[in-house]
Amino acid sequence: MTDLLRIGVDLGGTKTEIMVLSRSGEVLLRRREATPRGDYAASVAQIGRMVRAAEAELGARGTVGIGTPGAVSALTGRMKNCNSVWLNGQPLAEDLARELDRPVRLSNDANCFALSEAVDGAGQGARVVFGVILGTGVGAGIVVDGRVLDGANRIAGEWGHNPLPLPGAADLPLPACYCGRAGCIERYLSGPAWSEACLREQGLALEPAEIAERAASGVCQASLASLDTYLDRLARALAGVINLLDPDVIVLGGGLSNIPALYEGVPARWGRYVFSDRVLTRLVAPAHGDSSGVRGAAWLWNEGAPAGADD
Repeated sequence: MTDLLRIGVDLGGTKTEIMVLSRSGEVLLRRREATPRGDYAASVAQIGRMVRAAEAELGARGTVGIGTPGAVSALTGRMKNCNSVWLNGQPLAEDLARELDRPVRLSNDANCFALSEAVDGAGQGARVVFGVILGTGVGAGIVVDGRVLDGANRIAGEWGHNPLPLPGAADLPLPACYCGRAGCIERYLSGPAWSEACLREQGLALEPAEIAERAASGVCQASLASLDTYLDRLARALAGVINLLDPDVIVLGGGLSNIPALYEGVPARWGRYVFSDRVLTRLVAPAHGDSSGVRGAAWLWNEGAPAGADD
């Protein structure tokens, strides 16, 4: 049967989502189920069942791309660095290929987000797209000429576990990170990290959206100060990306991408940290919101998909 469909699966820690696209990008089907947490065999079986059900409903066969936490180890071919820890050490690509009786392509969920926005989203038409996830954690994916950049170690885009550039007195002491190091970008820019900093520095126990909302009202000086600190930290961190990668577009994803102040406040500050007399990189909101990850998984089989991603 000809592969008429592009099927994407987002294997998350709490939910597993499937989306089926036509070759032109039209959404034909979308379903979500709770992920069987802690049960690897059940996760593989669930994906197989969801794909087969989608194909039966639509009456056509599809290619399958999977967005996962973590990455496939170039050394072992097994999963590594997954916060869904029951996936670590497992031959997920091999098992899914057997379950679905076809090759599959796997990529990190941040890579899928970046690919979605590069193919037909906010970064469409740009040569280099850096897709950032700002949520309970911090990550990123890189797409160059429509292809996901995996890197020699399969860690391209692991931006959140680099040190925050140019730490000042307000950034000290360097916060410990679960990865075993201290001062990681994730420990300053994730949603929980921002809330912790607001409580520690301003005495306010607020979620990021509340901080931004109070700051926008102009009447809460503590929230304004917390937002200003966050904007400067994000500007420093993204300036490091621009200095190294020089992307055409940076797309923000994750829960914090819904905060309007980021899109004006960060570019207004990053010029002082970028090694250029002018910054042409655009900072934009995602076109597909929380659908980008699963859309990008489906697009792993488009013409620009990375040649080394087949398993």
